[in-house]
Amino acid sequence: MANASLMTVALMAICLSPLISFALAAGKFNVVGKVYCDTCRVEFETKLSEPIPGASVKLECRKEKDEVVAFSREAVTNATGGYNIPVEGDHAEEICEVRVDKSPRADCNEKMEAWEKAQVELSGQDGLAEPTRIANNLGFRKKEAVPGCAQVLKEMGFPFTE
Repeated sequence: MANASLMTVALMAICLSPLISFALAAGKFNVVGKVYCDTCRVEFETKLSEPIPGASVKLECRKEKDEVVAFSREAVTNATGGYNIPVEGDHAEEICEVRVDKSPRADCNEKMEAWEKAQVELSGQDGLAEPTRIANNLGFRKKEAVPGCAQVLKEMGFPFTE
């Protein structure tokens, strides 16, 4: 009987420990992501894609009912095209999106409709235990495709006619 009680207590401690640590961290998130240059103008990353250091991104959380901005923060990408946006508070009743804003590259500053924004969940009620939220990569398109794109696309299995 004592062993069964001890086993129950141990099992509860194991099961509840992640919940306790999660509860302590609730309301503090880090949104991370990357901004790249689509050098082949195909609207997805290839091995010829390049990170864009110095690109500006903006995180906005809008209330679902009236789309009023409840939270907003901007960031600039680092040398590898990555960004990290710290967020305070739980945004369960809001739709949060990271958007590309500006590219410092004159040759790669066309926004791509499909990759100009990424939605992220910023709530402790969404079942995600980690405070780091990884946004889909965002990008800008180069004005002209670089040499080698046809070969890269063929290697990826895309039929390509020049």
